[in-house]
Amino acid sequence: MAGKRKPSAAFMKPMNPSAALGAVVGTAALPRTQVTKKLWAYIKRNGLQDKKKRTMINADDRLKVVFGGKKQVTMFEMTKLVSKHLK
Repeated sequence: MAGKRKPSAAFMKPMNPSAALGAVVGTAALPRTQVTKKLWAYIKRNGLQDKKKRTMINADDRLKVVFGGKKQVTMFEMTKLVSKHLK
């Protein structure tokens, strides 16, 4: 009796991205799930996933601002840093 898990209301609530994050995912209010989806599309489109260590994300100029000036972060660290840019 395993039904499909209902997404948490907190994850589905539209959030406003900061100007720095908006430069990457757009300025419209989006649920966290969509922000993550758009962020990954950007990372893949620009080849920012580290070639050797796939869990690392290399920041370009736009992402460096979102990542607090770091050149490289882990996928898990990225999620934490991005949440600081959502209101």
